[in-house]
Amino acid sequence: MKFLIVVVISIYCLIFSSIEVKAQVVKNNRDKSYVEEDKLIEKTTLPESALDSIVKDQDHNQLNEVVVKSNPSLLKYGANGTIDVNVKGTVLATSSSVNELLSRVPNVVVAEGQISVLGKGEAIIYLNGILINYERFAAIPVSQIAKIEVISNPSSKYDAEGKAVVNIITKQNIENGIMGSASQHVTVSKFAGKSTNTLLDFNYSKGKFSFITNYGLQLGKGRELLYTTRTRPNPDEYMRSVLTTDWRREYNNYSNFGFGLQYTFSEKSYVSLAYSGNIEDLGGVVESRNSITNNTGNSFYATDIAKNDVLLNQFVNLNYNIITDPKGSSLFIGTQYSNYNGTIRDFIEENSLVDESNIQKYLKNNVGSTINIVAAQADYSKKIKENTKLEMGAKYSYATIKSGTDFLIANADDIIFEPDDELSSDFKYNEKIAAAYFTFGSTWGEKVNFSIGARAERTNYDLYTNANGIQKFGKSYGNFFPNLLLNFDFSEDWKGHLSYVSRITRPRYQALNPYVIYQDPFTTIEGNPNLLPEKVHAFEIGTMYKKFDFKIGYTYKIDPISGAALRGDTPNSYILRSLNIEKEHTFFTSLSRSFNVKWWTSTNTVSMSLSKSIDNFYEYALGPVKPQIYLYSNNTFTIPDLFKVQLLAWYLGDKSYGLRSENARSTVTLGIERNFFKDALKLNFTANDIFHKFMVSGDYEVGQTQIYYHRTYTTNYFKLIATYSFGNSKKTNYKKTEIEQSENSRAR
Repeated sequence: MKFLIVVVISIYCLIFSSIEVKAQVVKNNRDKSYVEEDKLIEKTTLPESALDSIVKDQDHNQLNEVVVKSNPSLLKYGANGTIDVNVKGTVLATSSSVNELLSRVPNVVVAEGQISVLGKGEAIIYLNGILINYERFAAIPVSQIAKIEVISNPSSKYDAEGKAVVNIITKQNIENGIMGSASQHVTVSKFAGKSTNTLLDFNYSKGKFSFITNYGLQLGKGRELLYTTRTRPNPDEYMRSVLTTDWRREYNNYSNFGFGLQYTFSEKSYVSLAYSGNIEDLGGVVESRNSITNNTGNSFYATDIAKNDVLLNQFVNLNYNIITDPKGSSLFIGTQYSNYNGTIRDFIEENSLVDESNIQKYLKNNVGSTINIVAAQADYSKKIKENTKLEMGAKYSYATIKSGTDFLIANADDIIFEPDDELSSDFKYNEKIAAAYFTFGSTWGEKVNFSIGARAERTNYDLYTNANGIQKFGKSYGNFFPNLLLNFDFSEDWKGHLSYVSRITRPRYQALNPYVIYQDPFTTIEGNPNLLPEKVHAFEIGTMYKKFDFKIGYTYKIDPISGAALRGDTPNSYILRSLNIEKEHTFFTSLSRSFNVKWWTSTNTVSMSLSKSIDNFYEYALGPVKPQIYLYSNNTFTIPDLFKVQLLAWYLGDKSYGLRSENARSTVTLGIERNFFKDALKLNFTANDIFHKFMVSGDYEVGQTQIYYHRTYTTNYFKLIATYSFGNSKKTNYKKTEIEQSENSRAR
């Protein structure tokens, strides 16, 4: 009931609020805030004199923007549907992970390891302009994040991988001298236990040299609980499985580290070198309990997996940027090497109670995997005249993936481990992608500016696996992705945009790998080497009137990548596997309203989407199609010279889209913050997901099996954060641009 009251108040503020910041204040501050905001975008790393020309030379699809400004505002709306989300000084900065932070961003939905933008689908994640994988994304310290760009209509400059782009922009050393901070997080959760997160940042700049480094270490516990039922109601093959899987994780060493060096030759050119990485040393236990009832009787299976998983990711970037003429044209050349090394040494103890007979056995699961990705990219931006610009570029990447899985099995009587050939496998995958793009932007009269572009990509790959028999094949295919963006400047207070964007989502490397992730004797997770890329065509129309932002759109997906629990080779076994369904249609609409007063900053959004999935291959049972409602409200209340109170609440309603149904989920988060010693020390206390309503659940029917799932996460917790900042900085100097690389997003 309390949550419903919050939602009602938020919608009332959204639709009927009479609190306005005078239009003249927005007009007077627009140019100033424009430069201040754009300096954070990290598109360049040049000194201030060169930055001035580049800021004026932004993409024409970003020229007409409405800036919501007074206290630290959460959002800045772009005329092409893009929003910039401020993190510093908001409740977002108290998130315990980047995953949780994005779940608090308006119009972004995070569930089951997937990040989606409402109405668009799964998003790809960029870090300061480079597309990264989930492992690297999960290791970014929240304390380093300055803002987030949600780009729902990405131009051809962005890699074609993914339906939308979420660009995470970290804080940079913007001044000459020394800057640093130390932050300690302590999180207590009744559901999972206690964890700590220690973050250290240090930046130094002098003359033409800049240096930046960071280190973060997370220790403690985490938990995830999954309850699943699988029912075959047909009397001839009746079966009901009640499965509970409890991941009790021990973070032995979750750390991230990195450093960057930059040398500025002149006001027009620089070179930068960056190294970063993260370690995920995961222990703990996975407890699985499966009770099965069928026509032959009852059986019970208890499986305990002692986890010993270690992942090391490393990245090296070398970049060069130069301004080529007085108008601000620029050339960027970048290279990157990425290396992922993972090992799994799990010990599995299995107890089965069948027909009153107790059977015990042991398994060892040993996995080694390596992913190497080399990429090079060049981008050239030519400013033809004040309102006309041509951008073009090319990229080449080469990825090699190798993994080997060895399963060993022993009975409780002799404990002699012997290889299991059915569960063991090898996997090799090589992929080459060449891409080129162009984007032309200009104005059409005084009211319209536009951008038209296209991206062409050529993919070649070969795959080998000996899982379920030897499979070896290769494929080569090309794709062409046009896009069009139009912006309309009707008046000072009224803007509009229209867009068409085409995209592709290639399967992640591990989704292609048919190696076995063992849960219990009747439940495994396996990859699918026959997955096809998913293609998307997205249309959107939007308008902004003063502080109201409204949009409506349609997305059409071909071969959308989904997943399901499919029946295995034995009567009671099921395999969780990624798969392609036939197609999907999505309609969506969204209305947002932000406002500021001296003591209150508020951002509110209401959205509705309607999706229909279609498939005639996997024997899905067709269900109803119902719209999904999304409500969001983020509020900051400032009591001068005392403290700041932050309240965030969102609600994502029930969803039915033909093949599946998902249940509603919500969250309410409350935080209080105060600064001490002239803002050098900051203390923050947060109560996250107070009512513990962030739970992902739903149901579907495939292959005559009815499946229900309910997943609980560690979102209900209390956290105390202490941050101390120091330094004697004076002047803007260090920033960084990185190469775009979509292959990293698939390395999980």
